[in-house]
Amino acid sequence: MIEARGLSKQYGSKRAVDNISFSIAPGKVTGFLGPNGAGKSTSMRLMLGLDRPTEGTVTVHGESYRDLPAPMGEVGALLDAKGVHPGRSARSHLRSLAATHGISDKRVDEVLGQTGLSEVAGKRVGGFSLGMGQRLGIAAALLGDPRVLILDEPVNGLDPDGVLWVRHLLRGLAAEGRTVLLSSHLMSEMAQTADHVIVLGKGKVVADAPIAEFVANGRSERVTVRTPEAAKLAALLLADNNPKVQLEPLSEGCFVTVGLTASTVGGIAARNGIELHELSPVTASLEDAYLALTRDHLEYTSA
Repeated sequence: MIEARGLSKQYGSKRAVDNISFSIAPGKVTGFLGPNGAGKSTSMRLMLGLDRPTEGTVTVHGESYRDLPAPMGEVGALLDAKGVHPGRSARSHLRSLAATHGISDKRVDEVLGQTGLSEVAGKRVGGFSLGMGQRLGIAAALLGDPRVLILDEPVNGLDPDGVLWVRHLLRGLAAEGRTVLLSSHLMSEMAQTADHVIVLGKGKVVADAPIAEFVANGRSERVTVRTPEAAKLAALLLADNNPKVQLEPLSEGCFVTVGLTASTVGGIAARNGIELHELSPVTASLEDAYLALTRDHLEYTSA
């Protein structure tokens, strides 16, 4: 269990985290989402005692991370897979971490095998690919067989087989009753892995809900329309100047309507003698709900 209560962090004039409170429960994978600059990385650093909060508290099983007598046995974390001496081998890196907690070399070999690194255990980390570095970071997080896992972008650089492995690994660990916090910008992967989501925006919690509820609440009606009279139908759909109605072009003669039901679009087309080749509702997704929620909470936007 991870609990934050009134947690804030100020860097000069910048309030990176602003009075946030949440609980991350065991037995499920919790997705930690938010745009760049939302406060996710700062929150995770506060959880791990790498920064001190300006106000409030964050605890793991009721204790501050700094007060845990054997933190690797309680919390496994991956925040930066590159935080390894490049001249060390994968095995020597893990053995050096294990020595700080009296963890056996047998356990080192177990996590090397679990993460698929046994064959390269003697190679220097400086020669590892991005994906291999991620696997080593996950191995380090698993080393103490912790009850809590905090992972930031763990599938970055992994091939499809590696992504699938991480998904099954995290869901399996949660099924054992462990607390799993997963931060990622990959909405499609988060949708298949997480049970619950916490979304930050400009340092505040803007959503905290089971993933199915989050998607349902953030759903806007979306319909794919294909017609040889696309321009005419588009003009009719936008005639009322309703700001909630948007059209997203897909290809010639095809677009997606946002904010209108299929029956409404079909009725307008029928009354105006417009031939339709396709009229199909678009299934709601985590990405749609996330983008709709965070649109007004962006720190950085593209031109």
